[in-house]
Formats: sequence, C-alpha cells, structure tokens
Amino acid sequence: MTTEDDSTPQGNAAYARLIAELRDGRLNPGDRLRETDLAERLGMSRTPIREAIRQLEADGVVTHVPRQGACIRTLDYAEVMELYEMRAVLEGTAARLAARAASDIEIEELADMNQQMAQLGDAPDAFVLNRQFHAALLDAAKNRFLARSIHVLQKALMILGPTTLTEPDRAAKAVEEHFGVLDAIKARDGALAEAAMRAHIEAAQRVRVRALRALPTRSPGYDGDLL
Repeated sequence: MTTEDDSTPQGNAAYARLIAELRDGRLNPGDRLRETDLAERLGMSRTPIREAIRQLEADGVVTHVPRQGACIRTLDYAEVMELYEMRAVLEGTAARLAARAASDIEIEELADMNQQMAQLGDAPDAFVLNRQFHAALLDAAKNRFLARSIHVLQKALMILGPTTLTEPDRAAKAVEEHFGVLDAIKARDGALAEAAMRAHIEAAQRVRVRALRALPTRSPGYDGDLL
C-alpha cells in the first residue's frame, strides 16, 4: 500500500489536487476516478495519479467497485452518524483545551474570522472561513495528538457532500454558535466551551440528517447508502 511518505513528489501533488477537489465539491460520493481522465485533466502522467488514488484508498476515501474501478466512497447512514459523534467528541475536546491554552491574540483572530463569516452570509467564501475557523481553534488547543486525530476524521468528512452551511439560515446560526464557543473560551470556561462546541456540531448533524431523510431514494426501512 502506498503512503504519502513513500510516494513521489508528483504523486503527492496529485493527491493534494484531488483532496482540494473533494473539499470544493468538484469530486463527489460515487464519482469514478479514471486514471486516463484525471491524468489529462491534471496534466500529469498516470503513475502519480495511480499513487494518489492509492493514498486516497488508504485514507478510506476511495473504494473499488466491481466493473467500475476506483470510486469516491459513499457513506451509509450509520457511518454518517458515527462521524458526527466522533467530530463532536474531538472538536468539543479542542474547544475545552483552547479555553485553557489559547492566547488572547488567537482568541481575537477567531472572533475576527467569525465576524467576517457573519458579513459574508451564505457566500462560498464563508464556507472557506468556516474551515479556517475550526482549524484555528484546533491550533489554539495546542495538542498535536488531538490535531492528528481530527485531521484523519476530516478526510472522511470530505465525502459527506456539500457543507450543511448551504442549507437555509444554517450559516447565520453557525456564526451564532461560534460566538457561543468563543464567549466560553474568553471566560476560560473549558466545560462550557466543550458543551457549546458539541452543541454546534450536533446542530450541523441534525441538518445533515434532515437532508438525508429528504433524499428521494430513501424509503421506509431503507438502511443502505444515503449519500
């Protein structure tokens, strides 16, 4: 199995490009990854593309489907729920640690980012700022082992589909929830910061579940792929 450490520089570059396309929604669950098509589109040979696909497979992002080949994984309902449960645990812990370890400058930067999100509303730039906000909060937690765990989880989260911030009013509510987390961090109240972050993640989870249940392919008793 190929890993990032033993891949070529071109393989790592191809991997980074595909990760970016996943994050931006240009690659979606169920999409096929044809080496020839990707090589032509990315301007690379098939070898680094093959390495990148193997890295994505090691990440759990890509699977091989009979008669189709490599495809972006489609998560089932149980996996989606498990991902959000772990996200609430890990990011809640990050908020608790940030309440203890974040500097005043880091807190001010988080507040500034969230204020910018409020001004952008549901524009695509707000989605980028949202990712940056959560990444900056993780940096403020100052725990490398926690950061590694969250980074692994984030790769699986990328294949959930479009961000829940695209849902009506969700972006504005997320900003309010961020400010609740920040108020607790400013007060250096770790327990309250953790509870606020868990509530924030659980609110996103509820939006995701409603979207899943609204899909036309879902029927009573169906427990197969929902994304």
